[in-house]
Amino acid sequence: MTKPESAAADYDVVIGGASLAGSAAAILLARRGVRVALLERRSDPDAYKVLCTHSLTANAYPVLDELGLVPALEKAGAVRNEARWYTRWGWIAPRAAPGGPELPYAYNVRRSTLDPLIRSHAAQTPGVDLLLGHQVTGLIQDAGRTVGVRASTAQGEREIRARLVVGADGKDSAVAKFAGVPSRQYENGRFGYLAHFRDLPLHDGIAHAWFLEPDMAYAFPNDDGVTVLAVLPDKKRLPAFREDLEGSFLEFVRGLPDAPPIDSAERVSKIVGAVNYPLHSRKPTAPGLALIGDAALTGDPLWGVGCGWALQSAHWLAETVAPAAAGQGDLDASLAVYARRHRRRLSGHQFLAADFAKARPFNPMERLMFSAAARDESLARHMHLFASRLIGPLQFLNPVALAKAAAVNIRHRETAVPPTR
Repeated sequence: MTKPESAAADYDVVIGGASLAGSAAAILLARRGVRVALLERRSDPDAYKVLCTHSLTANAYPVLDELGLVPALEKAGAVRNEARWYTRWGWIAPRAAPGGPELPYAYNVRRSTLDPLIRSHAAQTPGVDLLLGHQVTGLIQDAGRTVGVRASTAQGEREIRARLVVGADGKDSAVAKFAGVPSRQYENGRFGYLAHFRDLPLHDGIAHAWFLEPDMAYAFPNDDGVTVLAVLPDKKRLPAFREDLEGSFLEFVRGLPDAPPIDSAERVSKIVGAVNYPLHSRKPTAPGLALIGDAALTGDPLWGVGCGWALQSAHWLAETVAPAAAGQGDLDASLAVYARRHRRRLSGHQFLAADFAKARPFNPMERLMFSAAARDESLARHMHLFASRLIGPLQFLNPVALAKAAAVNIRHRETAVPPTR
């Protein structure tokens, strides 16, 4: 429920940022008996993030289901995110095994649809006070521990105290900076621009990604017949884009293998993007403080994992700290459990993403797996699980998968080269 300025100032948890991670954490904590103040610096309840892949990878589906958002997303026209990926060895096109279950999925959905939906859901959750127009301007500290926030509002400054402060305010997290949480930064060798197109036909009507080594591109169909089309070239191409953004963007897309016919589609947005988008990693906890979503870890946008990890990290936090946040356990011990889980689940993914963000060609291991996945349906399904972040790097590159990939490629060479006499 949305509370007026006169609402009580003492809560179990105060969350800075009412986008995906913050709203999800507020809902999940409140359902576990935690009193939550959910702060959002913007006053418009329909505000949304513009620069985004607009994709929820399949690892987020269980969280969406627990939040109760799946029926609303389906009703809003969210598109189940099947995908195919172009490589120099051909297209990787994961399909369900004959007679087997369907491939795991979540949704492609525009943030203009998703953000107001989840924020409204949070506002209607008993135990959540959504405080719009509240910008965190500082933290309240007591003996080295965070015990609340200072916030700027239209009525002036106010203090809100809580057992736990959560930063859900994005990659440039003010909460993390006020707490002095250091950030490890990884340079991104690519830049990116995207635009929205209506009625853009795609093969099989599903998402496409192009691995051009080192350039990248993707097209994600979304709700209301709108497709998000993004290009992520090597920074060597940046001067041309700076000189003529629209011409360079369109030329890049037209040059893609099996390029989508953008000239027959309607562009319904500006071309927006970022020249510098480094990857960030922060320790996700400090005394009295937790970070979730991009505030804890900002991945490479080319993988489209940020929204899914935002929801997952919110879920991990709620599962581990809810009793202690409500005053029924050791909060520091609970935060340590959350930090270990966050590190165990995401650090391997981030390590590989940071290495690939150097805008290098595929390394030998990647060549092995991508080439075999383009030739073998079971390995394409295996890659789908990894791209959906349902398995980690060690499971993706397990000895059995590597051996099978090697065998697939050996058979391919044997059948591709005529025997000599």
